[in-house]
Amino acid sequence: MADAASAGPATRDSPWPVAEMSEKIAAWIDRLGQVWIEGEVTQWQVRGGHVYGKLRDLQQDATISFTVWRSVAQRLTSDFAQGDRVVALVKPNFWVKGGSLTVQVLDISHVGIGELLERLERLRRQLQAEGLFDADRKRRLPFLPGRIGLVTGRDSDAEKDVVRNATLRWPGVQFTIRYAAVQGDRAAAEVTAAIEALDRDAEVDVIVVARGGGDFQNLLPFSDERVVRAASAASTPIVSAIGHEADRPLLDEVADLRASTPTDAAKRVVPDVGEELAGLDQARARLTTRLGQMLAHETDRIAQLRGRPVLAAPVRLVDERAEELVRWVARGAELADRAVEDRRRALAEARGRLNALSPRATLERGYAIAQIVDGSGAPGAVLRDPAEAPAGTAIRLSLADGSLDAVAAESR
Repeated sequence: MADAASAGPATRDSPWPVAEMSEKIAAWIDRLGQVWIEGEVTQWQVRGGHVYGKLRDLQQDATISFTVWRSVAQRLTSDFAQGDRVVALVKPNFWVKGGSLTVQVLDISHVGIGELLERLERLRRQLQAEGLFDADRKRRLPFLPGRIGLVTGRDSDAEKDVVRNATLRWPGVQFTIRYAAVQGDRAAAEVTAAIEALDRDAEVDVIVVARGGGDFQNLLPFSDERVVRAASAASTPIVSAIGHEADRPLLDEVADLRASTPTDAAKRVVPDVGEELAGLDQARARLTTRLGQMLAHETDRIAQLRGRPVLAAPVRLVDERAEELVRWVARGAELADRAVEDRRRALAEARGRLNALSPRATLERGYAIAQIVDGSGAPGAVLRDPAEAPAGTAIRLSLADGSLDAVAAESR
């Protein structure tokens, strides 16, 4: 029957036996051969010299069982336990009888610190090239946040430090807390989800991601690309309070503010009510002193102004200006009369000169002007020579008080 089933695809009328399908699955998996995989050990049990365990994906929800046979386990030079991050050479096997998939470990080792640092450095350079660490992207924290979003581990010292110190500094502060795993394979996904959830909350003014320090591997989730990108995409200011000076996670670089510890984060996010009240008292005292000085200065100025003659006897100023105006009016009239007299004298002199030069003055001394009369009876050219007026020519004589018409006789 197996041969018949192998001849073509399975159908309702000609189905494959379970064994046939299992064998095909086993054959396909067997062709995969040996592969290198990376993950986190979630179970490590030794029975009879063999090791049975489970390996979980570092980012997604995927787990696979593995077996380390005694011959391979005896060659291992390191001790392994739950939570270790490892790289293993495995060969997948499908157990036909039990219908289960497992992998046989041929070699296994811890992921080296140097390799992790190299990966982080590559990611750091990539994110820096994208501008996620630029200083101009940093946002100012609100002076007095009404509600603080806190991402931290449940019942952790970091949570207690942030809440206690913030409440001591400003009793009215409120918190919205999102608990997340802060180490292990679930940490990156849960921290990312917590940041995104708090960023969507319109009441949250600032988000603090807090953890109470730890070794390099425990802090790896806070350098996960998902966490870093969620923090950079958030519209709410982010404060990184991981609390580790030696190994700064990438979250410190992209956060709007890096706090050295959770306690430091509480002090930098929330102002101290005592200090603020003292500052207000000092400002009030300085303002009172300044206002007193200004009032005293202005009072002295008013007293000085009131003591001036113009304000002591304001009518005096009007009288002085009236006298000055009268003097200027009189002076103006005098200058106007003088100017008119000067012009009158000049006119008389000009008239005398004009009369002296006028022909009328000559006529008044007994002289006459002779002009030839043309055909229309109008006087024409002035006679200067008797030859110009032959006998019988009509002429006109202009005298001082009139004119006479005459006829020329023979010239002599």
